[in-house]
Amino acid sequence: MGTPGGFAYQADERGTVTITHHGRPAGTLRGGAAARFLAAVEKDDPQLVMAKATGNYKHGNERQARDHARNRGR
Repeated sequence: MGTPGGFAYQADERGTVTITHHGRPAGTLRGGAAARFLAAVEKDDPQLVMAKATGNYKHGNERQARDHARNRGR
């Protein structure tokens, strides 16, 4: 499984965190979610935390999908 990349975040003075993926907005966190996110970024891999916060990460079913009948031969 590859590692997520291309994510960046910016926190403003009101406590709002904006997450971007390759320069495009991917999510906005406010209040408690923003505080938990900022704490998690300090402890864990920031790219993985941002991918999980936006829902843009692998779910573990990629091999299953690749082997599905509609995807054979691609």
